[in-house]
Amino acid sequence: MIFKLKPACKDYLWGGHRLAEEYGIEYDGEILAEAWALSAHPDGPSIITNGEFAGKTLREYLDAEGLEVLGTHCRRFREFPILTKFIDAKDDLSIQVHPSNAYALQNEGQYGKTEMWYILDAEPNAFLYYGFKDAISKEEFVRRIKENTLLDVLYKVPVQKGDMIYIESGTLHAIGKGILLAEIQQNSNVTYRIYDYGRIGADGKKRDLHIEKALDVTNRTPIIKSSANYPHVADCDYFTVDKLDLDGKLTYRTQGTVDEKSFLSILILDGRGTISNKGEKLEYKKGDSFFLPADSGDWQIEGICDALLTTIREKANPIRVGVNIGSSEIQIGIVNDQQKILDVKKYPTNAKRPAKEIIDETAENILKILAENNIPLEQCVGVGVGVPGTIDRRNGKVIYSNNIRWEDVPLTKQLGEVIPCPVRIANDADCAALGEAVAGAGKNFSDVVMFTLGNGVGGGIILNGEIFEGGIIGGSEVGHQVIRVNGRLCTCGRKGCLEAYVSIPALLKSAKQVSGREINLDEIFELVKNENVEMTEVIEQYILMLGQGLVNIVNMFRPQLILLGGAMSAYAKNFIEPLEDILQEDSFGGSHAPIPKISIAELGNDAGMIGAANL
Repeated sequence: MIFKLKPACKDYLWGGHRLAEEYGIEYDGEILAEAWALSAHPDGPSIITNGEFAGKTLREYLDAEGLEVLGTHCRRFREFPILTKFIDAKDDLSIQVHPSNAYALQNEGQYGKTEMWYILDAEPNAFLYYGFKDAISKEEFVRRIKENTLLDVLYKVPVQKGDMIYIESGTLHAIGKGILLAEIQQNSNVTYRIYDYGRIGADGKKRDLHIEKALDVTNRTPIIKSSANYPHVADCDYFTVDKLDLDGKLTYRTQGTVDEKSFLSILILDGRGTISNKGEKLEYKKGDSFFLPADSGDWQIEGICDALLTTIREKANPIRVGVNIGSSEIQIGIVNDQQKILDVKKYPTNAKRPAKEIIDETAENILKILAENNIPLEQCVGVGVGVPGTIDRRNGKVIYSNNIRWEDVPLTKQLGEVIPCPVRIANDADCAALGEAVAGAGKNFSDVVMFTLGNGVGGGIILNGEIFEGGIIGGSEVGHQVIRVNGRLCTCGRKGCLEAYVSIPALLKSAKQVSGREINLDEIFELVKNENVEMTEVIEQYILMLGQGLVNIVNMFRPQLILLGGAMSAYAKNFIEPLEDILQEDSFGGSHAPIPKISIAELGNDAGMIGAANL
């Protein structure tokens, strides 16, 4: 699938008309300063010109198909990650700076901007500004802005066709007149203007300056130009750019593959020929822009071609945050790419409070724990939250949670208003199961079922390494399978559920009935160890009921491993062997079919945080 894009056009006062005259950009106005060739930004989305989405904006395509078309490396972004432009500077652009993600999100409600420029053409003696000649103090910076002497301390970089300049957020910069370039940048339109030559805008007034914000974000030390991105033209966490050159003679064809990891953007700087993918062939010319969604497969370009190819690579040294919201305590953990918890913050839930208050406090504490560990916000690729109750994962809502008194709470939306990376949620038991599957006792298995045996009976089903949810909201409730018709009344209102027989309260109730007194778990298993007949029968009945629940799950899902977690897992070594005997005897196929191993969960309370971080 190949999409050809029509750019959004901008008529900023410093622009020329070369993009229309030389690059074939369709435009009727006198000034064409910028052509946003690949854009899903609301200030100027590009338009698809071919296929079933012809006439739709790139944003509308993404809304229809979902962000999955961007690839797995883009899961860490909440929006389309880049914006690609042609820029024609007939006159000098203002001296400006772009903020970091953290600053921009806090102050502007959108991402900051790191960008790169590829020089397409430059008049003789053309130059651009790129940081400072020497380090200066904030006081001198302020003074020179007031005195209009800022240009005296800026670093002027002469440029020519083929040069590349990488501009990290916080770098003061400006394009000089007579320069034509292609720009690949983060998908942001946040710019702080510092100096504008006293120019008058279309409204007859001097254009706004953003001095205070610029002072906050500008790096006042010289920028060292580096070629460390070799063999790429540019390479950073936000984009990887490669150069394609076909001379039409010695080299007239190239090919590649768009896999599931990233989309491919092709910006044609010069040339003419054809681009093809899966039997579809389109012509290209100078100034064209193409978008191939992730997993589009093999593509081929033939002809004369000078182009920039942009993809998104995996983020270097990512961390994620896992949050476990319980009825009494909230746990927040920083998890690295080795599935290790680097730090944990715990505090009371105080569940009687409004949900919004709890969510805001959680967001504040996420930012705090990152700051306390000197981890930039940009390093966090996602936040996952485990919540007890019925969860609508697709829409990021807590439908109902009796434990924390929540109903119809848009958790991901509210948390995402403060946290700038993607937020995902799931049932807390599902998170614990996922945590054990990726980092605990189940890490060597792709299909795992976990039973959490505590005050209730929860659990999660992991199939092919992912949480099994089914086709409707709610996910799996392994504790609410009926194992005895018209049996004991369960907390859910039904009779005969597994939870009514193998939760800790159910076991303590059975023990009290035979002993005639209140008795705790340690005493129960001590009596069994000492061969107390009555208590041995209680545990045997407990194992029988739990075994039936395990058999039901094995017959339906055929997992490779069953894990026992929760508070009862501390005693589980006493009944793993008899449970395996029950599976062998009662599972469909018996000895003729493989029977899953039963193990004890390893991660304890960490499982929920690690699992949430992996959502």
